[in-house]
Amino acid sequence: MKIVVAHNCYKHPGGEDDVFRSEVELLRQEGHEVHESLEDNRKIEDSNYIHLGMQSVWSEPSYRRLHALIVDFRPDVVHFHNTFPLISPAAYSACHEFGIPVVQTLHNYRLLCPGGLLYRDKRPCEECLSRTIKWPGVVYGCYRDSRLATAMVSIMLGTHHSLGTWRKKVTSYIALSEFSRQKFIAGGLPAEKIVVKPNFVSPDPGPSSSDSEYVLFVGRISREKGVEFLFDTWKEMVDRTIPLRIIGDGPLRRALEDQKEGSGLSNIHFEGRLQKDKVLHAMKRARFVVFPSECYENFPLVIVEAYACGIPVIAPRLGAMEELVGDGMTGLHFESAVAEDFAAKVHQAWTHPAQTAEMGRGARAVYEAKYTAEHNYHVLMQVYRKAACQHSE
Repeated sequence: MKIVVAHNCYKHPGGEDDVFRSEVELLRQEGHEVHESLEDNRKIEDSNYIHLGMQSVWSEPSYRRLHALIVDFRPDVVHFHNTFPLISPAAYSACHEFGIPVVQTLHNYRLLCPGGLLYRDKRPCEECLSRTIKWPGVVYGCYRDSRLATAMVSIMLGTHHSLGTWRKKVTSYIALSEFSRQKFIAGGLPAEKIVVKPNFVSPDPGPSSSDSEYVLFVGRISREKGVEFLFDTWKEMVDRTIPLRIIGDGPLRRALEDQKEGSGLSNIHFEGRLQKDKVLHAMKRARFVVFPSECYENFPLVIVEAYACGIPVIAPRLGAMEELVGDGMTGLHFESAVAEDFAAKVHQAWTHPAQTAEMGRGARAVYEAKYTAEHNYHVLMQVYRKAACQHSE
């Protein structure tokens, strides 16, 4: 099969970029001819919001590039990951003109929310979910803390909703969890076009065989990831000897490091951003992973990476995290943003190592059943074949 995979790379690489790269490598390993069509957000550092907003509605350069690529390459399907802002929905039209099926992975909630997270003021927010014009997001300045920037995103979303782009120009959507699929249906996408296909971890890192030494957080050090909540809870825990390692970087890192120094918290260690192999090595030495995100996570890759290493996860009973973490089987749930419950679950997992190790074995079994490259490839090919059949009808 000949496949174009299109992606607008982020300025600071994250999970979406990792998934894009992993799927391209997987397809090539399986013998498919894959052409990457890329944009990079490092190009837009000096762009003004009005120009960038207009480009996000319709990028003529993106349309022309993909048009020429289709003429030259003749793909069987075009698979989009992130299109915002430089690729734009204009690229769908190039595919539509040639009768090429379009598959769009829904990595975030951008089609429903200008900020992309369904999150505001440290809690989930659905005010824009079912609105054609996302005016609440504009009022709150949900994209880049700017009303002007948010207005431009809202114009893009409203324009293509009115034109029927999301219904007519995309053949199939990939949601990463059933939770997110239901949110997109509530937001107006056709239910029959949305297939659930989770992310995966490849190559398989293998289960841990090391003694557990600490609790681990991996992720962006930002408000929506619950890192402030994690830090504040750790400061108030009765047992202040439980070691916590924090891997990642982000806007809150320096402030939290300053707080750590001021509080004399010797059991909290900030490791900064690490390469993937070092992250997985650190996971294998953790007793469990904490993932205290405060937003509707779509599909946290960190959870599946922990499962691949045979490490259980403590996560809130919120969004896709409730769906991915089996309470008492692959980890523990706590009530979102309730510090007492979170602290109790941390204490339970730390002081009952045999039970925690059993949950780790359960996590590894779930990885082997659902989140391997082999399983992902099987589901992805089903999506492509279904899209091809639907497009030919």
